[in-house]
Amino acid sequence: VQLQASGGGWVQPGDSLTLTCSVSGGTLRDYAIGWFRQAPGKEREGVSCINSGNGNTRYIDSVMGRFPISRDNAKNTVYLQMNSLKPEDTAVYYCAAVSRWTAGFLCSLSDDYTYWGQGTLVTVSS
Repeated sequence: VQLQASGGGWVQPGDSLTLTCSVSGGTLRDYAIGWFRQAPGKEREGVSCINSGNGNTRYIDSVMGRFPISRDNAKNTVYLQMNSLKPEDTAVYYCAAVSRWTAGFLCSLSDDYTYWGQGTLVTVSS
C-alpha cells in the first residue's frame, strides 16, 4: 500500500486548506487512515483518523470542530479539511494506513500504523 499526501502550503491565520491522502495498492475501505503532524522541535502527534470501513472518526481536542476528516472510497482518497487555521497548526502533515481489522471499531491516534506517506508542509503565518 502506498500513500501520497498533498495539499499543503502557506496560509494566513483563519484561512482554510484541504489535505488529500491518495491510497494505492489497496482498497481504502479495508483500512483505517490517520493524519499525523510534526511541528519543528516537537514529537509527532495524531490529529485525526477515520475507519474507512465503518466511517468512525476521532480527533484530538485542539482540532475538534475545525478539521473534519472524510473519505471517498470510490476514489481511494481521504481528506482533511482544515478550517480556522492557527499558527500552532504549522507542521509537516502525514497520512498513514493500518488494516481496519487491526485498528478495530475505532481508529487510533497513536502512531502504530503500518504504511506511511511522505509529508506535506502546512505553514500558518501572517
